Amino acid sequence: MKKWSVLFLSLLLVLVLAACSDKEEETTEAVVDDEGNTVIKVVFKDDGPSNPEAVKYYDALAEALKKDKDLNVKFELVEVAQGSYAEALNLLLYSGEIPDLIYFQGGDEQIAAQGLLEDLTPYIEKSEHIKNVLQPHNKARLENYPYLLWIKNLDNKVPVVRTDFLEQTDAGKALLQDPTVDNYTAFFEEIMAKGLTKNGVTVAGDIAELDFIFNNAFGVTTSWIEQDGSYVYKKVTDGEKAKLQYYSELYKKGILDNQYLTKAWDTKEDAFYNNETAVIVGTNGKVVDFYNSRQKEVNGDTAALTILPPAKGEAQGYGATSVTKETRGLAISSQSPNKEIVFEILDYLASPAGLKFDSLGYEGVTYNMNGDTAELTPDYYANWFARYWEPVDADYGMKISESTPLLSAPAQASQTAVGEYYQQDNNFTIPEDQISNWDAMENIYKEYTADIITGKKSIDAFDEFVTKWNEAGGEQLTQYANETIK
Repeated sequence: MKKWSVLFLSLLLVLVLAACSDKEEETTEAVVDDEGNTVIKVVFKDDGPSNPEAVKYYDALAEALKKDKDLNVKFELVEVAQGSYAEALNLLLYSGEIPDLIYFQGGDEQIAAQGLLEDLTPYIEKSEHIKNVLQPHNKARLENYPYLLWIKNLDNKVPVVRTDFLEQTDAGKALLQDPTVDNYTAFFEEIMAKGLTKNGVTVAGDIAELDFIFNNAFGVTTSWIEQDGSYVYKKVTDGEKAKLQYYSELYKKGILDNQYLTKAWDTKEDAFYNNETAVIVGTNGKVVDFYNSRQKEVNGDTAALTILPPAKGEAQGYGATSVTKETRGLAISSQSPNKEIVFEILDYLASPAGLKFDSLGYEGVTYNMNGDTAELTPDYYANWFARYWEPVDADYGMKISESTPLLSAPAQASQTAVGEYYQQDNNFTIPEDQISNWDAMENIYKEYTADIITGKKSIDAFDEFVTKWNEAGGEQLTQYANETIK
């Protein structure tokens, strides 16, 4: 059924594109309202016209653009149906309504393949601000896929622990100085032996979060590992086997939460706040900031978080960063008559004035000025978020009070940590004719890893897994990898 739905929607998209081509003359003229403002249609997750805060935001942005750039625009927000945003957005686009500015959270590649998204490369090259705030991973992703722009920090995850618990252990001090796998194990064992927590670490449903700590230590450093002059997928290497053996030992000792397979993100976090587990893993920056605030709210200021380093062994790091493309971001419609204006808006949002507005909000509400310093208010922390860019070391054109930082010290430390260990991955987009095989291969991996870790299968079953993985499409994909990776 899903396959036929995709085919049907693809046919609709082809018809829409043809219709757009037939109506080229109609789509080359911008819409201007009675007050002389160019109407810019925007579709952005949760920011429809029924959201009063979104309407207020875009009205304020229009005022700022007129004041700072003498740009007269009016934003028209487009409502997206409830349910999966990616699916609802594609249905909107298939219907023939293609806004000027589009936020994607998946589902963009098929749209780009039909020529409906603008190549942003020439715009960025001549930009005043955006080209100066792009980070290495942003640049690499744009080189590979120039249709989505998303200027955010790396999304790698980091392990966190209560500082007061860490300081009560001797092994914790050793871990910070020399984060070997053995020192990690000793820390988990000591924190449990002292009765501070029930287990050492928990994750949400599978081992993906745990891998941010331990993958590199076992030599699982990139998606494709070079062995004897050719590439082998990371999950069928000897390093992966050794890592799974280690995880099974953690599980057997009760260090790895024996309920991890049934944990969701919320029950994982509850276990952390309730001191059932010592360590959880979260995305650096704002997620760590939330964990820190919540932990202090529940257990007091001494429970502020410490960022733990990645385990050290054959290598060290929080994992390689995929640079094939942005997984989410903003695109400009190739059918828009307002492409230059839309990019001018995006570029303004990367300027000091634009970053100040998007990041801090409304003066007198989310922040107050004290001379040349902004002091954030409780309303900022409770309600505000940056819709657009969040570059590292952003220039807001003013200072932000040290007593009201944008991010807590642990959150800032987490961003610094992932930046220090930044490494590009060598993965690639799975060919369309191998996607169904890929899904089957991933399911085989999840089944065997869960059984090996929980003791249902011995580590010897890893070789059986490799055979099944190869038979399910692994051999074909490995051949493709060796032809593709440069």
